[in-house]
Amino acid sequence: MSSYGQQFKIREVPPIVQELVAEGVQEPPGQYVVPEQDRPAAAFSEMPEPIPVVDLSRLSADSPDELAKLRSALENWDLFLAVGHGMEPGFLAEAMKVMREFFKLPLEEKRKYSNIVDGKKMSWDGYGNDLVVVENQVLDWNDRLSLLVEPESERAYALWPTQPPSFRDILCEYTVRCRGVANLILQKLAKLLNLQEEYLTTMLGEKSLTQATINYYPRCPKPDHVLGLKPHTDSSLITVNFVDVDVSGLQLQKNGIWYNVPIVANALVVNMGDLMEVVSNGFFKSLMHRVVTNAEKERLSLVMFYVLDPEAEIEPVPELVDDKRPRRYKNMKTKDYLAKFFDTYATGKLAIDSMKI
Repeated sequence: MSSYGQQFKIREVPPIVQELVAEGVQEPPGQYVVPEQDRPAAAFSEMPEPIPVVDLSRLSADSPDELAKLRSALENWDLFLAVGHGMEPGFLAEAMKVMREFFKLPLEEKRKYSNIVDGKKMSWDGYGNDLVVVENQVLDWNDRLSLLVEPESERAYALWPTQPPSFRDILCEYTVRCRGVANLILQKLAKLLNLQEEYLTTMLGEKSLTQATINYYPRCPKPDHVLGLKPHTDSSLITVNFVDVDVSGLQLQKNGIWYNVPIVANALVVNMGDLMEVVSNGFFKSLMHRVVTNAEKERLSLVMFYVLDPEAEIEPVPELVDDKRPRRYKNMKTKDYLAKFFDTYATGKLAIDSMKI
């Protein structure tokens, strides 16, 4: 796996979900059907007002009100919607268009970028879907293209699509612009933690990883029986998600209740990941979330995961540990945590639970 120097052994190669839909399946195959108690048909709610929207242009100008809004959003929801990020609606629409065009290519073309290595192992980079590591694993109703975009020197360009022709340029530009967004957010998070403003951006140094994952959720004949993504937290420091403006699907869990995350046109959805929870000694919490499917429409999202250097030690920042707030997490190398994360994701468990003291 180019991003972490690892490849994972798999039990089987799951079918491409988009092909199942093209074949006209009326019933999702059994391996996608979620146990009854976990089905998305169970009650969920709309997020109460006010929706946590943060204007990054105001945050950049050191608005105390906007910083307070950021703190409140993270304390209450572990996520916020970012507007004022400087990416024009036309550019975002073009990015979504080229991603969608990739998934419209013939299967043979997409398979040139497969994440399956020698038929037995799966790389995190490439086109495909779930890592199947256990028997009777419930699969997610989505296909995805995952590409390491930073550090630039580590990119596996053989797995970057050449069709549509503008795909690479758009993804490169999005990567640069999204990194600017991530850095601004990390500076303000450091401020909320009473750390030097550059503390977290320095931590996310030259050897840190940024993984871009384009999730494609085809229409599903029985959306109340399957999930696009099972409940999970992210293995990132932070995650920046650009979602389809036409179709909702992202849900977060708070106090045992699932809430629909609202769509705000051209906003980015930003959430905290496991690494941030550990580094902040629990001041910020990793977001528990899932994705539901839709019977009428396909859905697309472009997600950027910001992850520490694989060789770095993940542990609470010393300044955030004291008598009032004792250390809450063990330490572990990033690469070991990521390996654990992919195993536990497949089984529906949370890797971060193994880090808690």
